[in-house]
Amino acid sequence: MRKHDSALDALLDLDGLTLAVDPEGGHWVRFVVTQAPATPEKPHGLDYSLTLHGPDGERLAGFDHAHPVGKQKPGGPQDHRHRIQTIRPYTYSDAATLLADFWTAVDTELKERGALR
Repeated sequence: MRKHDSALDALLDLDGLTLAVDPEGGHWVRFVVTQAPATPEKPHGLDYSLTLHGPDGERLAGFDHAHPVGKQKPGGPQDHRHRIQTIRPYTYSDAATLLADFWTAVDTELKERGALR
């Protein structure tokens, strides 16, 4: 039996939401999150994409599972994180951790760009 993820409802409620996180600089985040059948590629039973974008729409950071990356094995979990042109595997543990990791990545990127102090 899989452990109940109490933050899952909060994550699912973000589906379709786009938020300005730096209105003056034009940075924004987008959430696409839906439940899906659990598969070897999506053992958590989610389709998700959490992304930070710059004023020109370029994805600056994000978390998703659209394809395997690096040493990830085909047919296994495909969760990964993007940072500008870099893609690295990401170990999904639960919705709360995914959200925390995403917001940490957003804060880091905005600070490096001078959008947060």
